[in-house]
Amino acid sequence: MRRLVKQGFPGAGGTGRRAVSRGRIGAGSAGNGWVLAVLLVERWLASGARVDVLLEQLTAEVAPAERARAQQLFFGVVRWRGRIEAALAGLMARPPRTKVRAVLLVAGFELIAQRTKARAAGAAPDDGPAALVVHHAVEEAKSVCSPKEAGLVNAVARKMAGRLAVAAAEEADEFSHPEWLVARWRRLFGNEATRELMLWNLTPAPVMARWRAEEPPPEFLLPARWEGFYELPSGHGEDLRRLVQAGALYVQDPSTRLAIDLLAPRAGETILDACAAPGGKSLFMADRMRTGRIVALDLPAEDDGADPRIRRLQENLSRAPAGVEIALMPADLRRTSPRTLEEFNLPGSYDAVIVDAPCSNTGVMRHRVDVKWRLEEGDFAKHAAQQFHLLRAGARLVADGGRLVYSTCSIDAEENDGVVQRFLREVPGWQLEQGVQAFPWLDGHDGVAAFLLRRK
Repeated sequence: MRRLVKQGFPGAGGTGRRAVSRGRIGAGSAGNGWVLAVLLVERWLASGARVDVLLEQLTAEVAPAERARAQQLFFGVVRWRGRIEAALAGLMARPPRTKVRAVLLVAGFELIAQRTKARAAGAAPDDGPAALVVHHAVEEAKSVCSPKEAGLVNAVARKMAGRLAVAAAEEADEFSHPEWLVARWRRLFGNEATRELMLWNLTPAPVMARWRAEEPPPEFLLPARWEGFYELPSGHGEDLRRLVQAGALYVQDPSTRLAIDLLAPRAGETILDACAAPGGKSLFMADRMRTGRIVALDLPAEDDGADPRIRRLQENLSRAPAGVEIALMPADLRRTSPRTLEEFNLPGSYDAVIVDAPCSNTGVMRHRVDVKWRLEEGDFAKHAAQQFHLLRAGARLVADGGRLVYSTCSIDAEENDGVVQRFLREVPGWQLEQGVQAFPWLDGHDGVAAFLLRRK
């Protein structure tokens, strides 16, 4: 495998990601997942950082079980923040310290989870388990807050428990989504589909993976309804880690197959993955091709190669079949021309180009639990404008008669059909051959869109 890394490539753009404190989380609390969750929530509230970035800041000394507990509680708070905040509204005369609010949010999620579990078991929720949740929150609060603040947690959490036991006045609060986003979805999909989508987003996702090895998969893997994909069961942690490290399994949602199926990569082709990080689609294509050449292009690392996106991209590309030559090109697609590629001894045109564009992530909110709180109403138009320019830039690199696949993990028409139709209007010489849109509540996996275009 050939790897090309030129961090100082002229014209490379930044990612626009928000800077966040890199201090480690968990020193002295490594044995308590509940407290770790409070610290994660506190930093999330204070910084607005992405949840995956914050999880990477947990110290290495945290035991796996406590790390899993912290993540489960942290993600639960982020999913249900709207519902919990609605229940907390008006219960305190003045805003508490961020850490105290984090304690209340973690307690609120545990109250929701307790009642959800009772309903799933067919039992009528009662006040006994709720009182235990409140008591536990107060005891844990004593280790991270002052005695007076622990008393406040006791008083407020008891009232919050009563409010969480009944439905919220507004559906957006009940299902914990921003009101403006719910209104947008209702216009696009209707009331029932919007309700199903919100419920989908609030449900923790099973871990899915693609089997890559030639030998049959072990029997403990649970076959999914999509060929080659499996659900990873609990209780086999060491076996699964071994399979992932060996490259036999790649953790990946089945929705990724749609763009690859449209592209239909063939042996011996030269293909450009124009927005490649973290590399899952490049690896998927390489597995289909077995021989050929893939150039994986993405924005360069921000700080001398320490960017986790680039690190994961490099790790994933290292697992490609030996017959596929891989080149990693750090660059901004919008500023990349055939000539600039040729300057690095790379092809200036390709049999196929895939542009898996940055988007609103509205189709993957089940996995990216904080997206709904980071989105703003104007983001859809901004994304669509950027996506159009990325698609047009990718089109410049397609050979005559070649294929261009545009894909997103959005379910919003403005970012999908809207971008493709603008491209067809403004860029001559292309035709749309096929398009597919997957919706989570209908297809049972992440929501994505993919479109196959061909140069005439």
